[in-house]
Amino acid sequence: MIKKTILSFTALAISFGAMSQARVGVKGGWNLSSISVDNNGSVDKDKSLSGFNIGLIADFPLVPKILSFQPGVFYTTKGAKLESGDKNNSGSVYRKYTTTPSYIEIPLNFVGKIPVGPGTNLFAGLGPYIAFGVAGKNKVSSTVAGVTTSTESNIKWDDDTPFNSGDANQGFDKYKRFDYGGNLLVGAEIRGLILSAQYGLGLAKINSGSSDNNNDKNKNRVFSLSAGFLF
Repeated sequence: MIKKTILSFTALAISFGAMSQARVGVKGGWNLSSISVDNNGSVDKDKSLSGFNIGLIADFPLVPKILSFQPGVFYTTKGAKLESGDKNNSGSVYRKYTTTPSYIEIPLNFVGKIPVGPGTNLFAGLGPYIAFGVAGKNKVSSTVAGVTTSTESNIKWDDDTPFNSGDANQGFDKYKRFDYGGNLLVGAEIRGLILSAQYGLGLAKINSGSSDNNNDKNKNRVFSLSAGFLF
């Protein structure tokens, strides 16, 4: 399904790219991701995690030089570094947990532009995104009575869909494969060169399984700095 989506988008972008006003391009950059937490859960601290994004974008003018529709398809990393317990208290169990899920993400942004010079625009935009989990690892380091042990495993993905809440493969040790949310972005375009900052606000619960006060607020948050070029 994911491969078909990517191929379909690429074919669509190329076909529209032949139009005189539409453009296609590449874009990539740095992510600073985190996961929102529930105050009633066991996580004491939330630390952001560095990652990256890379992919294809297209620009379809809706109002020439003023408003564009910019869909895309990206490989993007998300996740966070989490801690529980007190590392300074030898009588407690202290854990460091790093989760690094990767997604194929499809943003559907609407971008308003302000010309500020020849071939130069400032822009701001917003729009929804959908994403599909494809890879990632979980790393856990536990310290008990001064003794530290570490484990690493691949992320388990629940094969859920937005329309299926009764998946027999659900489990609290799995992540939901389907994610969605919204993007806010600002930046500048200089003769095709794009420089942008973006914030992605996840709206879907990350953990698989039924409602649970300990993880219902665990959702993806990603700040990105990116550069790209529209041809």
